[in-house]
Amino acid sequence: MTLLLFTFMVPQFMDIVLNVDNPDDFTDTFYVMLAMVMAFCKMLGLLLNRQNIKMFTDTLLEKPFRPLEPDEIEIRQKFNNLIQKKAMVYTFMIESTCASMGVTSLLTEFRNGNLAYREWLPYNYSSNIYLFCVTYFHQLISLTAASIVNVACDNMVCGLLLYICCQIEILECRLKKSLRRQSDVGECVQLHNRIYRLAHDINEKFRFIIAVQFIVSTLVVCSNLYRLARAELSPKYIPLALYTICMLIQILIYCWYGNEVKLKSVQLSNQIFAMDWLALDKKRKENLIMIMNRSLIPIEFTSAHILTMNLESFGKLLKVSYSIYNILQIM
Repeated sequence: MTLLLFTFMVPQFMDIVLNVDNPDDFTDTFYVMLAMVMAFCKMLGLLLNRQNIKMFTDTLLEKPFRPLEPDEIEIRQKFNNLIQKKAMVYTFMIESTCASMGVTSLLTEFRNGNLAYREWLPYNYSSNIYLFCVTYFHQLISLTAASIVNVACDNMVCGLLLYICCQIEILECRLKKSLRRQSDVGECVQLHNRIYRLAHDINEKFRFIIAVQFIVSTLVVCSNLYRLARAELSPKYIPLALYTICMLIQILIYCWYGNEVKLKSVQLSNQIFAMDWLALDKKRKENLIMIMNRSLIPIEFTSAHILTMNLESFGKLLKVSYSIYNILQIM
């Protein structure tokens, strides 16, 4: 799959360097090349983090993260179902868009003897029908591989973010039971600390992927807005519009779930204050204060120490995309 992405990405880059001489041709090649670059970076990120991914999944199955009682198991199952449902919807949306782009290309470009996308090739593909078919379907297969890589990486990262929310909810459940049973809350303090450490480790390992997602999404959205503004209504218009929507949703889910983790971590302090803590002894109160003080600093995921993954950053990204689009229009 890495080879498929690489052998489609490089010829597109060479086409921009050697052949492109106007904004329309540039945007025709640029938005697909960026999708390949993003998928290639995500693929490398997954390969380099294979052991870390295994470590994260194993950690979530061990103490103190492993649910112990029926109510905790129910919370974990609720989030399992939520992650599975979101993943299925997201996968269907991305692969449907990829299929529509392929079918539209077959009905238009393939019938006219043109490739689905611009690229520089060291041979004359139009001289032989078999050579043309191999080159054409190599593009479609590479695009499909890129969509699969994006789906896999995005679902995994967003699933890990939701599991952090799950652990915070399990922590709230354990705190309530500890106060009700008048038992020690020291284990809850340790779990809270481990949640912060897990979130920090996930952010460190996937920071590069998040940064690439932000940068590429900004460039693709502004490039596609330019193409949509200049394009006439035709069969090609629908896949382009769907692709732009998918790119917006792709960065939205990162910002949305990053924002959910932030809100969940901050709200823990209010949840503790609403519990029946007045009858506790001094040591238990100090442990609760320790958790509340720590939760005043939210869990935030960042991309290359520049942007945080929240809804405010998504709004900024849209503003930047629109500004670049205006520059392209002026040029």
